Amino acid sequence: MKLSPLTRISLRTVALGYLFILLVLPIAVILFRTFEQGFIAFYNSVSTPAAISALNLSLLIVAIVVPLNVVFGVFTAIALVRGRFPGRSLIQGVVDLPFAVSPIVVGVSLILLWGAGGWFGFLESWGFKVIFSLPGMVIATIFVTLPFVVREVEPVLHEIGEDQELAAATLGASNMQTFWRITLPAIRWGLTYGVVLTIARSLGEFGAVIMVSSGFPGVSQTLTLLVHARYIDDHNTFGAYCAATLLMGVALITLLFMTVLDRKRANKSGDS
Repeated sequence: MKLSPLTRISLRTVALGYLFILLVLPIAVILFRTFEQGFIAFYNSVSTPAAISALNLSLLIVAIVVPLNVVFGVFTAIALVRGRFPGRSLIQGVVDLPFAVSPIVVGVSLILLWGAGGWFGFLESWGFKVIFSLPGMVIATIFVTLPFVVREVEPVLHEIGEDQELAAATLGASNMQTFWRITLPAIRWGLTYGVVLTIARSLGEFGAVIMVSSGFPGVSQTLTLLVHARYIDDHNTFGAYCAATLLMGVALITLLFMTVLDRKRANKSGDS
């Protein structure tokens, strides 16, 4: 359908106005409120023990969640694309479940399972505490980030087909050799893109994590929880904006990295 110049300009204006109101304007306000007292005040706010601990905890959760989701995601994607087995459609639905379920519901479910009165609550008497500690936060984050690697790797596997893998098997390569030398190099861009999405969601997760975290500074408080605590509990608006800017900076670095990878993947697809 061919659009008139006036229609194209109108659509672009609406789109840019929409992005400005919902994205650019809030970010501009956050940055203005963060640096209105100067960079030194911002640095002092994000260099407190609570802020450093929150950043370290957020990065620790990312360091735990990403490798686990990579292993699960890659082998699940291979099973769904290459395998033919009963219950395959059910697994497809389960993988997409985090997209449909509210993170708050996830947190409540984890409490019912791992809490003191839950199915696995007896583990606390053995010294293994899940809820209101790091393991619960990791499990919640794993759940909400579970689909990203699977859904990024799956279409790549469909695209490359099975010819090279079958040829390697014909030449005597084992399954592990085929995976490391054929499959993994072919899916590396999709896998990397899924990893970046997982990192971004892990850093910004709030709903599920707040349900299974005590929120104590230096104990189980991530950057997102620090923003919430400063703004709601402490009424420290400036500190909340500073923590939000720190979190936004980490997310921005992740987004730029994701953009670079996306362009490389597009160039690679175009060359092939």
